Amino acid sequence: MLLLLSGCSSARKDAVAKISAKYRVPGDKQLIVYTSHKEEVYLPIIREFENRTGIWVEIHAGGTAEMFEEVRNASASGACDIMFGGGIESFEAQKDLFLPYETKERAMLDAEYLSSEDLWTPFTELPLVFVYNNKLVSAEEAPRRWSDIFSEKWKGQIAFADLHNSGTSYTILSAFSQITGRASADFMPEFIGLLDGKVLSSSGQIVPSVSNGRFAVGVTLEETALKGIAAGYDISMVYPEDGTSTVPDGVAMVVNAPHSYNAGLFIDFVVGLDTQKYAMDEFCRRTVRTDIDPAESLGVIKRAEFDIVRSAQDEEAVFEIWDSLNKEGGR
Repeated sequence: MLLLLSGCSSARKDAVAKISAKYRVPGDKQLIVYTSHKEEVYLPIIREFENRTGIWVEIHAGGTAEMFEEVRNASASGACDIMFGGGIESFEAQKDLFLPYETKERAMLDAEYLSSEDLWTPFTELPLVFVYNNKLVSAEEAPRRWSDIFSEKWKGQIAFADLHNSGTSYTILSAFSQITGRASADFMPEFIGLLDGKVLSSSGQIVPSVSNGRFAVGVTLEETALKGIAAGYDISMVYPEDGTSTVPDGVAMVVNAPHSYNAGLFIDFVVGLDTQKYAMDEFCRRTVRTDIDPAESLGVIKRAEFDIVRSAQDEEAVFEIWDSLNKEGGR
């Protein structure tokens, strides 16, 4: 009982401290950021932004779909400034949520991934790669092309995260469709059948689950695979021979942002030279800037054509198919 009361007291003190900190800061020195990035990514970036600008950042973090839903609710009451994280196809699909902002760094960014209306700004390019368990799969039988995933030998052996919890999962399905030339309604029943009812709760579980042998293969971000290999996970990585999606994640200013000036400063900061170099060196991410050479640790990729607008238009239908087929399968 004493421990329980102590825990409640501690949580209350933390909440009071957070509220007190916020209201000690003038309104023109505040920023509210919703992010789907992992803490290891967003926290050092936000802390450096705070240190350089003196702006206090209120952080809300969670899965991509969850954060977009929360941003929509917060926007209605003027309680959010920035959405940070999630593929830019998700930003495009919900672009009514965002205000136009042209970053001062725009001329230095990869033109292929710029919003024509400046409704969102790319943060880092994120190629998709295949991973496989070194003990269960030989290099010869590992998937090399997107179509190689569609094999009965991988039934129940493909690591894949729930679409509702992972923006990466949506990008993967969209890449499947565009690279193989198959409509979502055509390939998704087959793909979901190959999953055999085994769906992970988050994309962060893909590398560990392939490494420990729960699954034999998976599709994930290059960044995630490289960090997993460096951390000693028992996996290998393959760049798809028929090309891959390199769709970036994004950052955008939210409609009714109460601190819009600071939101602009934040967008400029995350695509600035220092932050982009830091993201590449520390997170194994590819910069969206054209004036930074790729790190030697990043392999050569074949970039497939990817229609962001088409991906955004397909999003609602893909989620409907996912929910329908998984419900039928008893999930």
